[in-house]
Amino acid sequence: MNKIDIKKITNDLIDTFLNAGQISLELRKKGLIKKIKSDNTPVSNGDLEVNRIITKKISELTPSIPIISEETTENKSIKNLKDFWLIDPIDGTHDYINDLEEFTINAGLIVDKKPIAGLIFAPAKDRMFYSYGKNLAFELIKGKEIKLDSSKNFDKTEIKFVCYSNKIKPEIDNIYKKLNVKKYVKMKSSLKFCVVAAGEFDGYVAEPRACEWDIAAGHAILNHAGGKVTDFDGNEILYGKKDFKNPSLILKSKSIL
Repeated sequence: MNKIDIKKITNDLIDTFLNAGQISLELRKKGLIKKIKSDNTPVSNGDLEVNRIITKKISELTPSIPIISEETTENKSIKNLKDFWLIDPIDGTHDYINDLEEFTINAGLIVDKKPIAGLIFAPAKDRMFYSYGKNLAFELIKGKEIKLDSSKNFDKTEIKFVCYSNKIKPEIDNIYKKLNVKKYVKMKSSLKFCVVAAGEFDGYVAEPRACEWDIAAGHAILNHAGGKVTDFDGNEILYGKKDFKNPSLILKSKSIL
């Protein structure tokens, strides 16, 4: 892949994400057109419109880099992908179509099978996160760029995690005990990565579930905020796997590495 300016590309995408988020909310207010996909998950015209907006801008900025999106089949059959974009236009479609807040817009840039940049916007919460290198992870708050530090607000007497379900499976509970997790709070979508990157929570654990486009952007952001993402055995998470399926995941803030 030709040398690219990752910082410039990331910054050039921020306005596109903010605009796509606003459009997603406007479409929801008007009333979404919904259907069920072949994998029995929901999709709406909002998902598809956000996908169109994001992929169009990314294609303009990096025309030679393939885009893999949850909502299209394009490029998914390419073998041995190393450098590519992973997009989930609406992560948390259930929340989106049910007037809830924890849905996100996501794009992660993968180079040599590793995430090197990520953008996540939670429109209903007005939280915009992005990163493009070590110690270069940010949240945009009222137009001001605030650097993320995953060790911020750490309290070793109350290690707190986010979880995707309040029904904690035994394997996950064992990890909680090893890490001395005292509290966990249910949260949807890739927002989980962002709140760990921001130091609001200390980690997240999940057995194999979901797909690479669900985690790529958040993985980059957390890494660049000093945290780490591995599987249950401590192995590095790489991208471009068969069917883009995720292994088990452990997210850790810098404070508990």
